[in-house]
Amino acid sequence: MNLPISVRSPDPTARPAHPVTPRRGLALAGPAFIAAVAYIDPGNVATNVSAGAKYGYLLLWVVITANVMAMLVQYLSAKLGIATGRNLPELCRERCSRPVRIGLWLEAELIVIMTDLAEIIGGAVALQLLFGLPLPVGGVITGAGLLLILALRVRDRAVFPAVVMGLLAVVALAFAYQAFRLPVAGDGVAGGLVPGFGGSESVLLAAGIVGATVMPHAIYLHSALTQDLPGEGTSSARPGAGAARRRALRATRWDVIVAMSLAGFINITILVAGTALAASDGESLEVAHEAFGVLSGPAIGIAFAVGLLASGLASACVGVYTGQIVMQGFVKRRIPLWVRRVVSMAVPLVLLSAGLDPMLALVLSQVVLSFGIPFALVPLLLLTRDRGVMGDMVNRRLTTALATVVATLIIALNLFMLVTLFREVAAP
Repeated sequence: MNLPISVRSPDPTARPAHPVTPRRGLALAGPAFIAAVAYIDPGNVATNVSAGAKYGYLLLWVVITANVMAMLVQYLSAKLGIATGRNLPELCRERCSRPVRIGLWLEAELIVIMTDLAEIIGGAVALQLLFGLPLPVGGVITGAGLLLILALRVRDRAVFPAVVMGLLAVVALAFAYQAFRLPVAGDGVAGGLVPGFGGSESVLLAAGIVGATVMPHAIYLHSALTQDLPGEGTSSARPGAGAARRRALRATRWDVIVAMSLAGFINITILVAGTALAASDGESLEVAHEAFGVLSGPAIGIAFAVGLLASGLASACVGVYTGQIVMQGFVKRRIPLWVRRVVSMAVPLVLLSAGLDPMLALVLSQVVLSFGIPFALVPLLLLTRDRGVMGDMVNRRLTTALATVVATLIIALNLFMLVTLFREVAAP
């Protein structure tokens, strides 16, 4: 069943409803930066540090490739919201059967839980590194900080993105400072650009890197952030809507390129910094923090912990907001954000209290996220190639072909990882 979405061709003689000004151009930019926060969460820190410490620059090509794929995926998600005025969960609800819709919703909720897990644990570890707090106490404090930020969103919606963008800037500065203060091997970087693996465990880490980079919940989120860009009136029922959508799409391209490039740069710096830990005893975040301090002074260790804390806070804010979009879109239900945040804190707090290794929990959460990518990516691809949904903003054949390659690569990597792990478990 096709969704009846009208796409009105604009009157070529009509003037745009809103003139393009620098201020309006800036208003169109920004959604990709909010979505990009999901690409630099504590799960990224864990997987990239672990990859750098254990395999040096070997998996650098995975980080770069995943980031390039993320650019295409986030662009398609943003375009879907601009073209239809609906987000991905809403369109899935309208076009899928009830069993499929419920299945996609439950899978998306699992994805949100995994992101919450990574972010609360990451924040707790960061507070332990900075102030020596027990992990459960750090988890509670992290959750309380998130509730405060969400309260700011409820009181003033303009403050929320400003806070998230500020945290993003802290993450970028902290990890960039750390990377530039640590030694970098030019030949190692060049070798890391050549695709290759170093055994089954490196495949597991590669899947974790992909899961931490091409984030399923960011796919849902970006389509919601662009479905009603400020002041542009992208609804197809309004005069001049076609011109408004085209302006929004042009701004979105640059928004995505710049934001995803920044996220990719941060992930590269984390992996490069992790290579300095090759001689360290272990790969935990605590060991990384201590080793960075020994290698280049306490300021590096502090920068690592601050970046980890800021990434956890920013990503958790985005994650809980995405949870609301997922529930409202798939099943037309919503609960207060603070209730969702309190409930989502339960799982990581239980795990922290039980003494689970934080590094293991972070890496495994990213592997779960990697398996969740196709459930968001395949519907996105099918919708954006459908002219009945997208109108004149439907994907070109080349775009659809590239997106199909991306989806195929991600699914193949996940299947390869699953088979490899099964063989290891089954081996005597």
